[in-house]
Amino acid sequence: MGASSINIVIGGEAGQGLVTVGEFLSRALVRAGYAIVVTQDYQSRIRGGHNTFAIRVDSETVAAPTEGIDLLVALSTDTLAIHKNQLTDRALVLADAAHGLGGLPGLAIPYKELCPKPLYENMAALGVLGELLCLDPAFLTRLVAEKFGKKGEDVVAANRQVFAAAADWTRAQKASFACLAPPASRGKRVMLHGNEAIALGGMAAGIDFCSFYPMTPGTSVIQTYIDHADRMGIVCEQAEDEIAAVIMALGASYAGARPMVSTSGGGFALMVEGVSLSGMLETPVTIVVAQRPGPATGLPTRTEQADLDLVLHAGHGEFPRAIFAPGSIEQCFHLAHRAVDTAERFQSPVFILTDQFLADSYRDVAPFDLDALPVVSRALTTVPDPAGYVRYAVTEDGVSPRLVPGFCEATVVLDSDEHTPDGHITEDLAVRVTMQDKRMRKLSGLAQAALPPDVYGDPDGATLFACWGSTLGAALEAAEALSEKGEKAAVLHFSQVWPFAPDAFLPTLRKARRAVMVEGNFAGQLARLIRRETGYAFDGRVNRYDGLPLTAAYILERL
Repeated sequence: MGASSINIVIGGEAGQGLVTVGEFLSRALVRAGYAIVVTQDYQSRIRGGHNTFAIRVDSETVAAPTEGIDLLVALSTDTLAIHKNQLTDRALVLADAAHGLGGLPGLAIPYKELCPKPLYENMAALGVLGELLCLDPAFLTRLVAEKFGKKGEDVVAANRQVFAAAADWTRAQKASFACLAPPASRGKRVMLHGNEAIALGGMAAGIDFCSFYPMTPGTSVIQTYIDHADRMGIVCEQAEDEIAAVIMALGASYAGARPMVSTSGGGFALMVEGVSLSGMLETPVTIVVAQRPGPATGLPTRTEQADLDLVLHAGHGEFPRAIFAPGSIEQCFHLAHRAVDTAERFQSPVFILTDQFLADSYRDVAPFDLDALPVVSRALTTVPDPAGYVRYAVTEDGVSPRLVPGFCEATVVLDSDEHTPDGHITEDLAVRVTMQDKRMRKLSGLAQAALPPDVYGDPDGATLFACWGSTLGAALEAAEALSEKGEKAAVLHFSQVWPFAPDAFLPTLRKARRAVMVEGNFAGQLARLIRRETGYAFDGRVNRYDGLPLTAAYILERL
């Protein structure tokens, strides 16, 4: 995996168009049949600062970012100084001839000669990159027409002219750089980042209402809904704050909608009372928490996995919940669909824990098979005996018949205080025990439905990397690197971190020669949770909390 990969890093200031270059090149590579993993690193500012858009590309498959840079596109002078120590032995630097290469190997691009205006410099950089990678220019020029077609043929022609001039100039330099190997035949692929995939999974599950207050890096989930709202019949509402957003979602859910809320840790902190309200009302809601480093505002545009404890314990009182943690774009889609179904089935809040890295990381994926998805649970619109309907009927599994009000003559009563089975407030302590027992019986069903962790490789006598969420790719590549050196290695990945069934993973952990938990936080939150619930203590831990995503090199250096 990734042995023949090329890591391309485009660096510059916010506002210089580096994302445009990165997205154009990424889409062209996917359309040409290549595998990619994109990592976006950006500062919390509108203009200026140092940002990067990294594309790791391979002809077959690639699972995680890497640290060495093979092609560095320096759109600012700071880029050379910041990244020069990451250059590999084969690296080339592409920089503005006006600024020079700083003694590094590469090409000094005469942007002033190639571009009629500075606005076109990113198109010139694309022309140079496409030529160095031996990428069929048609993939890029078609994207130019798609991107700028609405601005008129003159704009499209001007961009294509700059692109062609840059490609011609590059050929004349006779720069030595290994072309990309021909791509493997993998069928049609599409390019998505994690938040887009979560939103698409929600749409496939019938999400038709989303309320939000914008907060990086969770906003692009909602933006995807907004982009498709008219076509898909989705109501999107920007609330005055996160408190209102979650309460709106609960109101919509009571009225029969399927809601999703997306936020980050700081925004979710304001939603906690609403989460507890969901638990008492037994009204389903799916909440996406895109993690970033804290406390407080922390590093608002970087990545971390430090909100597991927060989401697990959010809300006063005790009530059932489930937490999913996708590790790939495919899992983002399928777990979002499953999360909506789980919320509907068990009438509880359900969470999707992602993070900035996965949220912004474009990958190539096969189109999803919508026909293969299971049917999502639905609330009732009628009951056999409307006059005898009680919202919180005591049942063996704790799940009561949930009726959407207004579709039949039954009265649907809810109360945020403790209540009787028919939904009316009570201070009868015996009823309190009965109702709390009923609600908590849903935990058993949630545990039985929980996804077991995935096992990659043979754990017997191996170094076993346990991980959750977005650390999957880095752990897989670390295990592969150990295997190539003759050390047996495997991976245990948790895509659901609550609840879990210990019998599904403890035997795997006990087979390993050593089990190492890999997490993007300081405290080892999942390792501690597993020890608390099972008594199992990992042999070692690798933790990263500097705001950057885990890589195989980082794991192996600290192993």
